[in-house]
Amino acid sequence: MKRPTLAAFLLLCAPIRLPTQTRTFTHADTLRGSYTTAGRAWWDVTFYDLRVAISPTDSSIRGSNGISYRVLQPSSDMQIDLMIPLEVDSIVQDGRAVPFRRDGNAFFAQLEAPQTEGSTKTITVFYHGKPQPARRPPWDGGFTWTSDSLGRTWVVTTDQGLGASVWWPNKDTQADEPDSQRIALTVPDGLIDVSNGRLRQTIPNADGTTTYEWFVVNPINNYAIAVAAGSYAHFSDTLQGERGPLTLDFWPLDYHVEAARRQFVQARSMLQCFEHWFGPYPWYEDGYKLIEVPHSGMEHQSAVAYGNWYANGYRGRDLSGTGLGLKWDFIIVHESAHEWFGNSITAKDEADIWVHEGFANYAENLYTECLFGRDSGAAYVIGTRRGIKNDIPIIGPYGVNADGSGDRYPKGGNLLHTIRQIVGDDEKWRGILRGLNRTFWHQTVTSAQIETYISRRAGTNLTGVFDQYLRTTMVPVFEYWIAGNTLHYHWSNVVPGFAMPVRVTLSGSGFRVIGPKEAWQTARLRLAGPVAFRVDSNYYVSVRDVGGPPPASTSSESP
Repeated sequence: MKRPTLAAFLLLCAPIRLPTQTRTFTHADTLRGSYTTAGRAWWDVTFYDLRVAISPTDSSIRGSNGISYRVLQPSSDMQIDLMIPLEVDSIVQDGRAVPFRRDGNAFFAQLEAPQTEGSTKTITVFYHGKPQPARRPPWDGGFTWTSDSLGRTWVVTTDQGLGASVWWPNKDTQADEPDSQRIALTVPDGLIDVSNGRLRQTIPNADGTTTYEWFVVNPINNYAIAVAAGSYAHFSDTLQGERGPLTLDFWPLDYHVEAARRQFVQARSMLQCFEHWFGPYPWYEDGYKLIEVPHSGMEHQSAVAYGNWYANGYRGRDLSGTGLGLKWDFIIVHESAHEWFGNSITAKDEADIWVHEGFANYAENLYTECLFGRDSGAAYVIGTRRGIKNDIPIIGPYGVNADGSGDRYPKGGNLLHTIRQIVGDDEKWRGILRGLNRTFWHQTVTSAQIETYISRRAGTNLTGVFDQYLRTTMVPVFEYWIAGNTLHYHWSNVVPGFAMPVRVTLSGSGFRVIGPKEAWQTARLRLAGPVAFRVDSNYYVSVRDVGGPPPASTSSESP
């Protein structure tokens, strides 16, 4: 058969956009969720200079953000996002106040200075107010104003999905990341603030506050910027990783130091495992941190938020039901996996957030495999299927800051585990995972890019597989019927043209690969009896013995 050209192959791999669930969206949803609107498309953010003073006594903040950007095409209308009830005091460019108008959670600066294509400019937004409190962090985010068990002030932020503009003004889209960022946070004396990147300086102020200036030298998604201010202690370690020494810094509350020393040792084996499977940790220059927080956890880049009570499992639970999930700390493993998938490789649109969560779920399986072997890793990810609802598709509607089903976690992980079986070569599969992180290193992506890359590297067109699992709620059904020594089989409940290979028992010598399609096919069996027939459970499919003759039109496939 003639090999297709690369262009033709990529066209074949382009995903089909199947219908998703019906939802109603507003103008505000488009302003928040689209990165191609007139107020956003013409400029590319290059640096954020964020300076915020935090006042726990009245749950208020006051600060500024200097936004440096490159002009992609001339314009005079700039959208800057900041959520109600926060207020913009002024917007300044080139030393002059800039007029602006508010449209819900978006402000539009009316720029008067020339915006010349290719030039780099800076605009500074000054603001204040009482930010939205987190109601159920990290799922329903904002500011968490709380206290530790000794009654001391403890302040943290969470805003994934909701948006970083819940507490600071920025271009609130995952599609545009600054090349670097300063985070200078001022807190009352007695509190220690831990944020992203490296601590450059600590400045005592005359008014009873201290400013902690952190700096990130790499691109960073806006929802990863975080406040963590409390009564922290600190200890550190160094890991010899693929790119040399990697600093590990741990920030528990001061009365949890010994528990943290026992639990956080898992970070070493986790990082070694993920470097093996995914490639180098993406942020050697900024280091790796675990920071205790009052909620369960969040993947804040180079500053992973940890709230798992210094115990294995997910706050004492095993999401797989196998017992394997109680042998390691879920938050350390899952949230740190996002350093590769979520922080280094970031979905441009919330609709494609499975690229973060599906891969992080799959990383749990890989860490289990690193510790206990391949069969244990497989058992874990198969066990997580019990959490799949198949209520709505994984991929949600685009351009409105909406995600799809929560199945993006376990179903996304099982999709990847299934593709591993299709690839059929573990070293090749590892090469695909490492290749993703090399090809899309520190980039924002679409699901289509990830799907096309995997198809190309796998050497087979996986379009139907991705469409099936990401864009529908249908689980493929392997229907079969056995007559004597003949297996009749096909796929049902699938998207048009679905043709996924699968391993089955055709003889007593173990599993063999066959290529079911929608049309019925036959294969010869050499089994002791029908009860010996099985479909490999590593594929996320349903199996149904239809118990009777299939339609007459069948074709044969040699085992």
